[in-house]
Amino acid sequence: MVDTPIGAEAERAVRLLHAAAKSGLPRPSRQRVFTVANQKGGVGKTTTAVNLAAALAMQGLKVLVIDLDPQGNASTALGVDHREGTPSSYEVLLGEITLGDAMRRSPHSERLFCVPATIDLAGAEIELVSMVARETRLRNALAGLQKYDFDYVFIDCPPSLGLLTINALVAAPEVLIPIQCEYYALEGVGQLLRNIEMVRRHLNPALTVSTVILTMYDGRTKLADQVAADVRAHFGDKVLRTVIPRSVKVSEAPGYGMTIIEYDPGSRGAMSYIDASREIAARDQHAAGQPPQRPAPAQPPAGRPAPTGQQAPPPPAGSPAPRPAQ
Repeated sequence: MVDTPIGAEAERAVRLLHAAAKSGLPRPSRQRVFTVANQKGGVGKTTTAVNLAAALAMQGLKVLVIDLDPQGNASTALGVDHREGTPSSYEVLLGEITLGDAMRRSPHSERLFCVPATIDLAGAEIELVSMVARETRLRNALAGLQKYDFDYVFIDCPPSLGLLTINALVAAPEVLIPIQCEYYALEGVGQLLRNIEMVRRHLNPALTVSTVILTMYDGRTKLADQVAADVRAHFGDKVLRTVIPRSVKVSEAPGYGMTIIEYDPGSRGAMSYIDASREIAARDQHAAGQPPQRPAPAQPPAGRPAPTGQQAPPPPAGSPAPRPAQ
């Protein structure tokens, strides 16, 4: 019998990991490629990209994270070396190496891979200006991605709307926008949406904003609920029902070269990202005409009630579905 909050968390973590390893998630109907973008800094782009990737990998799917931010924070969180001279997304963009040459497996999961970013990427935008087809360099590099059989690919963008972000938008059919539940949350999103529309018209007709996720939610404040309501009113059902709470554990994890899924799998932050990953997978099933079953949603650890407005979606059930022939 668990009679302390810490004991309850430990039991919850073991149960969660065991259930995920046993059942897993169905494979998507197609390889899904997301650009994680928002030119406003500090909204949780990198945190969201790596933790969703880790959550999906933990549940049996094969995932790739492409780090396009010169700071290399996604590479750090996944435990992948990104010192100067490491084969990286910089050389991939310049066409010097292939995507496979730069790809590295995360030490935390055999199903989680990363194309790291080095500081060299900081000068890439200047170098790309004079290159032919500068907006499609990443798309061309991803042409051979199908042979690696990844289920999900996340492209982590820098906090800007420069050529690196444009390359990511041209390369992916889906955009995932993290928005923090704080004042000025929607500031700049209008410009991002205009850029997405411009890329859709001229360079990538398949591009769409498929997912919006609310981050840094603090259920103790009315402001968080107000911002969440505004975002849902603007984006409708593109917004995930799961919200990511503000969490010290989530902030601590990258300092240890980990995602929150490895650092503290029983925490509210980890459970929220796992629930968000299940919701994304369930949406794919629904879009493919496979209505997901609805088992009971995951419960928070004893002594830690879910914050107001944070409702975890149920995970899809069933054995992994085979990917249709390409």
